[in-house]
Amino acid sequence: MCILCPADILLTLNSKAMIFTMNVMDEKGWEPADDYGEGVLQKVLREDDNGCKTMMLKLPRHFHMDAHSHRCAQQHYVIEGAYTINNIVFREGSYQRIPANEEHGLFESENGATILVSCDPILN
Repeated sequence: MCILCPADILLTLNSKAMIFTMNVMDEKGWEPADDYGEGVLQKVLREDDNGCKTMMLKLPRHFHMDAHSHRCAQQHYVIEGAYTINNIVFREGSYQRIPANEEHGLFESENGATILVSCDPILN
C-alpha cells in the first residue's frame, strides 16, 4: 500500500518495513539550522533516538563557523557549491568523514553550498 502525503513524502507499507522517500532538492521542508548560524537552512531526512541523523544543509554565501566538534561521527557529501574546513576545499562531489568528538573548523563557504550530512549513532 502506498500513501502520498501532503508534503510529497511517499510511505510504502509492507509487512517488514516502512520505506520513506522524498524529493530532497525541492524547496519544501527547509527550515533554519540554528546550530549552524544565521542563514543556514536544513532539511531533516531522518532522525532517531540514538543520534542518527541525515539532513541536507544549505550554506549561504560568506558562511563562517568557528572550530567545533560533534558527539557523533559525521559524513559530508557536497551536492553543489564548495566549502572549506581547516583550509581544505571540498567541492561538488567531494566526500569526507569526520570522527566523533574531533574538532574541525574553521568551516567556511565563499559562494554557498548544499551538503548531504549523515550523523552516525552516538556511542557512549
